[in-house]
Amino acid sequence: MIKPVIHDQTRLAQPSAPATVADTATVTDLLDTLKANSENCVGMAANMIGVNRRIIVVDLGLLPIAMINPVITKHAGPYQTSEGCLSLSGERPTQRFKTIDVDFLNAAFQPQHQTFTGFVAQIIQHEVDHCNGILI
Repeated sequence: MIKPVIHDQTRLAQPSAPATVADTATVTDLLDTLKANSENCVGMAANMIGVNRRIIVVDLGLLPIAMINPVITKHAGPYQTSEGCLSLSGERPTQRFKTIDVDFLNAAFQPQHQTFTGFVAQIIQHEVDHCNGILI
């Protein structure tokens, strides 16, 4: 179900709790909401739709994927960039990494470990920041 996007910075600044199988519907809601906002958005975190759980979705180009309880375990190649956010107006400067390793659960709650580079890595870092209550 498509959910409204949260713009309240106080709510968005709250660190998210780990997700469980009971949060499966949130994965579907996030994917639906990302698709509905695809012209302006390439990733979302659950707190952006009012659910304080560590779930993100990322548009990889062909299909979006869900990452449950994502943890960035390794990063390399720092660089400076500027990012916008569907929940906030304007853009803000930030530091990102060109390459990241991420441990997460997929939508079937199976453990995954993957390396991401470039723009996809940047999106994941932005959404993990959301999970940590960091606003960019």
